[in-house]
Amino acid sequence: MNKHRSGFILGYHGCDEAVAEAIFAGTPMRASEKDYDWLGPGAYFWEGDADRAAEWAAERVKIGRYAKGAVVGAVIELGNCLDLTIRSHLELLADAYRSLESGLAKAGKPIPENKEAVRGGAADKPLRYLDCAVIKHLHENIEADAQETRAKGGVPIFEPFDTVRGLFHEGGQLYPGGGFYTHTHAQIAVRSFSSIRGFFRPR
Repeated sequence: MNKHRSGFILGYHGCDEAVAEAIFAGTPMRASEKDYDWLGPGAYFWEGDADRAAEWAAERVKIGRYAKGAVVGAVIELGNCLDLTIRSHLELLADAYRSLESGLAKAGKPIPENKEAVRGGAADKPLRYLDCAVIKHLHENIEADAQETRAKGGVPIFEPFDTVRGLFHEGGQLYPGGGFYTHTHAQIAVRSFSSIRGFFRPR
């Protein structure tokens, strides 16, 4: 299967101002490792939408998580991207689900479920425990297979993914009867930090 390489994109990361200034000063970004992350572990960016990143940071100021909101812009090379808008990559994810489900069943463990947020919100079940578990399982399988294949002197069919990209329909209908939603967005989770080619301050 060919790797999907989509070149460079601009990503925007909403965060506390102190975190933003530290990143601009050279402190490495930290990957999110929450069990409910929408695209699995990684550093998260809104694709091409600085306003949405600023909105997200402002929401966290309101609930007391941030002292002051800020946005970090980044030039990201998608590289070997798990793009969940592409049919073949969605099939990979479906295979990973079946593998995870089988493994948990054999171990007598329940499969995780996506859940509603306690305080509500615009997303449909924004605590994505199931999706995160499936994506992590896919990464683990690919990394283990690649390592084993290289140890035998072979060339892996799949290499570990540098980034993950997903499109999410979120929020209410933009207008009655329409197919567009107020908070629809594309999101990037960066797994390989060498994929971030540089940071900038958005205007």
